[in-house]
Order: sequence, then structure tokens, then C-alpha cells
Amino acid sequence: MAAYLDRDQTGSEQVPAQDAPPPPPELVALAHAHGVDDTYDPGSGPVPVGPDTLVAVLASLGVDASTPEAVRSELAEHRRTVAARLLPPCVVVRQGRRTALDVPAGAELAVELEDGGRWALPKGHSHWLPADLPLGRHRLTAKAGPREASVALIVAPARLPEPQGRSWGFLAQLYSVLSDRSWGMGDLGDLAELARWAGHELGAGFLQINPLHAGMPGAPSDPSPYRPSSRRFADPVHLRVEAVPEYAYAPLDGYGPRARRLRAEVLEHDGLIDRDAVWALKREALQELYAVPRTVGRAAAFRAFTAREGEWLERYATYCALAEVHGPNRHEWPKGLRRPDSPHVAAARAELAERVDFHRWLAWLVDEQLGSAQRAAEEAGMAVGLIHDLAVGVHPDGADAWALQDVMAEGISVGAPPDAFNAHGQDWGLPPWRPDALAEAGYEPFAQLLRAAARHAGAIRIDHVMGLFRLWWVPAGHPPTRGAYVRYDAEAMLGVLALEAHRAGAYVIGEDLGTVERGVREQLTERGILGTSVLWFERDWQRKGEILPPDRWRSGCLATLTTHDLPPTAARLSGEHVELRHRLGLLVHPLGEEQDAARTELAEWRTELTARGLLPEGADLTPETLYAFLLATPASLVGVWLPDAVGDPRPQNLPGTWDQYPNWRLPVADGGGHPVTLDRLAAEPSTARLAGALADALGRRTPPSGTV
Repeated sequence: MAAYLDRDQTGSEQVPAQDAPPPPPELVALAHAHGVDDTYDPGSGPVPVGPDTLVAVLASLGVDASTPEAVRSELAEHRRTVAARLLPPCVVVRQGRRTALDVPAGAELAVELEDGGRWALPKGHSHWLPADLPLGRHRLTAKAGPREASVALIVAPARLPEPQGRSWGFLAQLYSVLSDRSWGMGDLGDLAELARWAGHELGAGFLQINPLHAGMPGAPSDPSPYRPSSRRFADPVHLRVEAVPEYAYAPLDGYGPRARRLRAEVLEHDGLIDRDAVWALKREALQELYAVPRTVGRAAAFRAFTAREGEWLERYATYCALAEVHGPNRHEWPKGLRRPDSPHVAAARAELAERVDFHRWLAWLVDEQLGSAQRAAEEAGMAVGLIHDLAVGVHPDGADAWALQDVMAEGISVGAPPDAFNAHGQDWGLPPWRPDALAEAGYEPFAQLLRAAARHAGAIRIDHVMGLFRLWWVPAGHPPTRGAYVRYDAEAMLGVLALEAHRAGAYVIGEDLGTVERGVREQLTERGILGTSVLWFERDWQRKGEILPPDRWRSGCLATLTTHDLPPTAARLSGEHVELRHRLGLLVHPLGEEQDAARTELAEWRTELTARGLLPEGADLTPETLYAFLLATPASLVGVWLPDAVGDPRPQNLPGTWDQYPNWRLPVADGGGHPVTLDRLAAEPSTARLAGALADALGRRTPPSGTV
């Protein structure tokens, strides 16, 4: 039989992506039926997706498209399945809108509300769900003769509220913010202190931090917070050990000197943050605290936490215990342990009961300290409080990929297609949700993830929010250029997000930088989801890339000068960011051209700010003047990169590098690269000066210089 795969018998690629033949019409029809696009646009016009890519992506969705006969069979089966359905796999509607359901004549519909109530709907060929259904996760049932169906019905708010008034706040990588009490990296105790100081003394309205997701076990670990083992549970490496209540009843005096040595290595010897060493010491101490008998109240609270978190916590703790025995790569475990629902796993869980319970207990401690940090932010008067960051995905070998493998695509990683800035595309090494399986599960795994992220947050930031609409899927063994976009039900994904954020009382910020499909930002705005605007990227591309004037910026956004993936302001103003990329061989153009382009960009900004009266004639650009421009926009939130307060020129992450640069391991430092503690940062005149300008511009009190 003929096959669509354009590979030889050794598996090597015969045709480069740009020369791949267009796929046959029936294969395209099958791809579209399963939400797979057959073209993408790198900015120069549509490019067809190769047949082999479509076959591989469909295979990850459980669809056999390897031959023309298989394609015809699968297409016919899909059409039969859709025609035979009484209801779609899941129904997501907006409160306040009547929603039509196409069901057979004479069908009976009813809604079983999550609170136990019931709504019976009138008969008819075209049924309408009423506009006044209560918010929540309900069940919709349909009966038509002998046929019956019951699916999840999610009623979401039509729009989320946006923050009242305007506020500014810090953007910080928590691990990098060490105090004189840290054990070698910033922790949740430091987070609470940072929130108290910034709120009480500086008038900050929020504090956005990096993802605190649980990292992959084992050493050496991946320090990136954007490729975690689990997004549902935070990493216990962030715990402030002394804040665990049992600490008062344990003889842990010997840990103080060891913790001081870890701290001194970073702060006094300009060392890098050693997450593995920090965790090794904390794990040893926490193991001793775990053995301390709990009071009846503490024991009851722990049981309540485990009951609330349910099966996902059970699987997460089991994965952690199994990883201690068999290593972190679940694909290398004994075959019987590779599925969480196998009897072998049940037996292993019983055998490792104490280790499983230890990891449950760690998750509980982190949850408690996260709650304490958010309360500290609220009590400090922050209008928003903590903004937690939700990474776009998880490590393919980690806890979530093991626990949720039935709703995640195997043999696929997500990334970005080639474009004008990166001709090779990107592969992020993260397995995606399967849109079909997610819908069949009533989007409950996604809802639970959002629920956990928003529980102790005033807002949540959704990394690569465009992934709620579509993701670039790269089949295993393919380069990133040979992927395809797979579409999600954006109305459903946004509805689930809106419901969980509403119930948590949290705002939502979408990271919508980079290539954004037309209409996406408009839909996000319609739902009350804030965007992300970075000063250097806000240009009028219809007018030769002119700087976008402040009054044309959108109000529904978090406006910043930089992010964790971009140069700090000090480096951009000095040109050091170009020199760094040159030293590491990352420049696209010759050094001189890149330096000229950087100088031209700064000259344009000097002209712009001078014309607006924000910069004296002939003066140099400063962070204060650039932040003044952000304040002149209508942006709801203005974010200040915390290292900007002390002139740190070093990026926290340099995309395109791995071991060439110490990504995610640098403490906040001054302009000379010397680490600055939270205590010292709070006393720096530059911090008070920058915060004072922001507070004055937003009508807040002028902050005094203070200490933590």
C-alpha cells in the first residue's frame, strides 16, 4: 500500500520542510476534522505542512493516517461518530447569553446543577440553554428515544473584572532575592518580606514572581522554572524551614552554620545559586521535622489538605517516591510502574507509604507558606497582591506527564514555527494537552491546574496565552520546522479560565508576546484578560516601525521595560546586551551592525522622551525616564523589573544558551555584578528614588527610604 510518509527506510528526511509536497485533500480533510492546520504563515505567506508531519501529529491523537485507505476509513469513522452524538463531549457557555444546542426533534434536555438543583428544558429541534444558568460546573443530559448522553456543562462569566485604578509593582525571580536569612536562594519567607516592604513602604500594588512549580527530582537539576515536573504543586525548595511550626520542637541548631555557608557562597563570594545544594540541606532538615509529632490541629489541617487535593496529590506524591527509587525518568521505570493506575503502582505505593506521605506533607507545607505570603501582600495594602506565573507546559518525564498521560500527547513537544526572527523554529520539549481528551474529561484537569495556581494569588499570569488557541506541535524526531499547529477550543479554554479565576477572585494576565494570530488579542480583551506590553516592542509597524505614542497603548495590559528573557534596562542602555550576545556567538548580524542598531534605537527613544518633556535636552536615558513613559500610557499595571532598581545588567535567562551562560542561577546584583541582599536593596537610594517616582505619578504616597 502507498504511504504518505516522506522518509526513507532509515528514517532520515528526504525533503526539507519548505520543499515538502502539499498533502492530499483527504489527508487535509482528516487533519481539519481533528483540529490540525495544514499550513502556517512564517510572515511571508502560507507554507504547507508536509504529509509526514500531519500523519505523525494525527497518530499522537490516536488517528491512523499512514495510508490513503486508513485516511478514508478514519474520515468516515469520524463523520459517523459526530453524526451519532447527541451532545458534544463538553459544553462551555457564557453566563448572560442564550446558547443554541442542535439536538434531534423531541429530545429531552435537563441540567443537573452542581449544587444539586435541576433545570428541565423545553423540547424542540433547536434547544436553547437559558442565559440565566448559574455559574459553575454542571451536567447536561439529553435523551432521544433509546439514546442518552450526559456531559459536563460549564457556565463561565462573560467577562472578568480588571483591576480598579492603576498600580505598579515589582517583577522578581524569587530564587534571586536572597535575604540575610535565606539558605542559599530566595524563599517564601523572603517573598512575604518583599511583599510587606514593597506594599507598606513603597506603595506597590502587586508583586509578580517566576513560576514556583515543582522541579524535576534528581541532580543535577534543570534550574529553569519553565520546564517543571509539576505545575499543580510548588517546589519545597522554596520553603522557609524556620517557618514550619514543627521547627520550634526540633533540635535543628546544626543546620544554621551550613545554611550560612550556602548563603555566603552566593552573597560574599559572588557565587551562583546552587539549587541542588540548597535542596539537599533543606530536605535533610525537613526529614527531621516530618518526624516531629503534629498537634491535633495540625494533623487535622494536613488531612483536610490531602482530601482537598485528592487523586492528583496522590499521584504526584507517588511519582516523587518512585523517582527516589527508580530515577526521575518515568520512561525508564519498570514497565508495570509506567501508568499511575496500574496494580503495580498501587503495590509500590503501599510499600513506599511513608515516602509518599512525606511528599504529601511537603506539598502541604508549601501551600501553607504560599498562603502566608499572599496574606502578607494583602495586609501590606497591595491592590492585587501576588501574581503567580503558570508555565506553558511540563517536563515530559515528570510527575504531571506521568499522572496525566491520558490527556497529554505522547511523542509530541510544543514550540514555535520558523519565522523572520528564527528560521529554525523552536522546540521547547514540553508535551501538550490533547484537545480531544481534554474535552472528554470536561476540562477538569485544566480547571484543577488553574484552581491551584489562583488559590494564593491576586492574579495569575498565563505564559504563552496563545496556547489556549493553538500550539505548534513538533513530532518526536522532527526538527521544529516540521511541525503543525493544533487548535484548541478557545471558547472552552477561556471559559474554564474565566470560571476558575472568578471563583478565586483573581485577575488574569496573558503573556501575548511574539507571533499572535489575528483576533486573539481582541478575544482576550473581550474576556477581561490583560495582555503584556514591553516598551521596546510597542511600535507602529504600519508606519515604518515608529514608536507607538502613549495614548495608543492599550489600557488592559501589564506594561514593562523587560522580562526574564530580555536584557535588563541597565544593559540595554549601555549596549552591554549586544556585547554579551557577541561573546557567546548569538548575534545574527556582524557586531558593528548590531551595535549601530542598538544605538539607533536608543537615539530614537531619547528624541521621543525629549519631545514629550520626560527627558532634558541632551540628557542620557535613565530607567526612571523610561518608566515615566510607561506611566504616561493608560496601562492598568506597570511592572518594574526588580534588578532595575539597583542597576543589575545581567539577564536572568539568555535564550539560545544552555551551559554557556548561568541561566536562572544569578542573584540580584548591583551595577558591578556584586550580589545585593533584600535587606540592602530596601536601603538603596536608587530603589527609593525609582519607587518614589512611580508612587508620585500614580498619586500614591511618596515612600520613605526604609529597611525590611
